[in-house]
Amino acid sequence: MSLLLDAYLTFVTFVFLCLLAMDINGTLRKPDDTQTRSKTYRPRVLVMVPCKGEEKRLRQNLESLKAQAYGRYSVVAIVDAKTDGAVAAIRQSGVSMMVASGPRGAGSGKVRALLHAMKRLRGFEVYVVADSDVNFSREWLGRLIAPLSNKRVGISTSYPFFEPKAGFWSRVKMVWGFVGNSLMESSLTRFGWGGSLAFRKALMDRRAMERMSRSVSDDISVTNTCKMKGLKIAYVPEARMRIACDDTLLVFAEWANRQTSLSVLGNRRVLYYGITYYSAEILVLLTGIIGTLLLSPIFLVLLLHAARSVWKTFARAGEARADTALIALLIPFIYLVNLAAATGTRSITWRGARYRLR
Repeated sequence: MSLLLDAYLTFVTFVFLCLLAMDINGTLRKPDDTQTRSKTYRPRVLVMVPCKGEEKRLRQNLESLKAQAYGRYSVVAIVDAKTDGAVAAIRQSGVSMMVASGPRGAGSGKVRALLHAMKRLRGFEVYVVADSDVNFSREWLGRLIAPLSNKRVGISTSYPFFEPKAGFWSRVKMVWGFVGNSLMESSLTRFGWGGSLAFRKALMDRRAMERMSRSVSDDISVTNTCKMKGLKIAYVPEARMRIACDDTLLVFAEWANRQTSLSVLGNRRVLYYGITYYSAEILVLLTGIIGTLLLSPIFLVLLLHAARSVWKTFARAGEARADTALIALLIPFIYLVNLAAATGTRSITWRGARYRLR
């Protein structure tokens, strides 16, 4: 029994040291070479906002896009039909609107809407995809497109802060979203997020558009095109937006499982990396707690990684709360459940439509 315990503790120590090394590597990360940008870069920009159904804050969100501190840009909202529930709010906001026409392909409704806009509105140098449930600061657009002045950059993106408005699960969504921030901070795991995504017109040539027309996810398709062309992805944290959320358990679970399934669809390594990383975090955390309670205070050392995760969560949330700390410790368990659900997911429901994942 002693030999088995020694072997187990040796393995856990090795795993802990690997996590610690990753923490140190993240702290000492080299400067991102995608940050080279020109202050005089002012291309003509089209902001595309696919809309579907009624949303609580749609008018205010569209008005925030009209109020950008950037001169040469236009905003267009795209709907499936003039009878769509979003039309009234779009008209009230004063934003231009177009109806996506043509046959429905294998891609999602959002993909169809974006392709429709790009094919018919060609007089722009840069296209920007913006989600309809996001409220944007006045500086968002200028900050987002600035990295595209660097010709090595194919797409520029930011990631939202999910602002909790009601209950425990809205706070879980906030902390869950910080996983996306962590992925964005490393060039190895970075991706284009389709709620705030900019790219030059030249990136999406005819072949890229054809591939996109068959995709469930617009951001996965654009990200893959960027990588295929050997270009880099710029992450712009100063262009972060806020999304108000009041999720219940069921709403959060559906959203988190869908997001994870799409991430795995875009890059299968997310599944293997996620299972390995979060299993390691859980192993070290539980061993540290149980070892401290039953064996020796020295096992408190194993909780250093968890303590750092809580500290980073506090920093990103902008406040230190007991429930936020608890959620930070639970996130590895939650994300592991999401990954397990993603392995068996063959289709997703998105804005009332069902799509097969291929």
